[in-house]
Amino acid sequence: MTLTVDDAIHTATETWHRLGVEQATAEEMAEELAADLTAASSDGRSVADYIGGDVKALATSWAAERGLLPVRRHLKETAVAAAQGAALPALAALVLWYVYWSHLLDPSGESVVTTLDGQVVREVRRFSDPGVPLMWVGLPVCVLAAFFLIRRAVRGTLQYHHASAVDATVQALTKALPVILGAAAVVAVALGYFADLVIGNYQLLFTAPMALAGMIGAVAAGAAWVRSRTCPPVTAGS
Repeated sequence: MTLTVDDAIHTATETWHRLGVEQATAEEMAEELAADLTAASSDGRSVADYIGGDVKALATSWAAERGLLPVRRHLKETAVAAAQGAALPALAALVLWYVYWSHLLDPSGESVVTTLDGQVVREVRRFSDPGVPLMWVGLPVCVLAAFFLIRRAVRGTLQYHHASAVDATVQALTKALPVILGAAAVVAVALGYFADLVIGNYQLLFTAPMALAGMIGAVAAGAAWVRSRTCPPVTAGS
């Protein structure tokens, strides 16, 4: 599909608006870009050739060169990205805990036999519960998966928004994630103990959603804190 002047102007304007460039300034830049593209077309150059094939990159570079990009920390976006990266591993960890807690896979059982003389004989058959090793093997896998998924999600989100200090944030997050994930685990365990002591029979109805929300919330808060520590001072709304 051939890139037209109108397509390029439309994409560039959308990019400037997304990056926070003021409306009036974006319109002036759009007019200037339209004039440049028209002149290039008159010289026999195509729009794609003049722009280099990536309108968004050109628009971002142009705005940055003119100092029009506000420095934003993107704390909310960082927290949401970290939460998205942590959601699936946290859910998997919760399922593993439930399998262990409920003895869902435990093959042990008890049989009752009544003899001819009327005596009741109970036979208890105990076997090792595969849910125990499954949990202790699965939980480290969940932690490792969370580590890489969170980092990837945060990096991708910050790059999408053309945020500053992306590499610094990811490096700091890499160092902080073991502590953040440990804190998330502590939150889940604490909620489980609280439910066991206070709620009793209905503890699962409390523990499952609250532990999941607690783990994801702890990760999101930790990632946002790391971002706030590594991002330059705010000069515009964050």
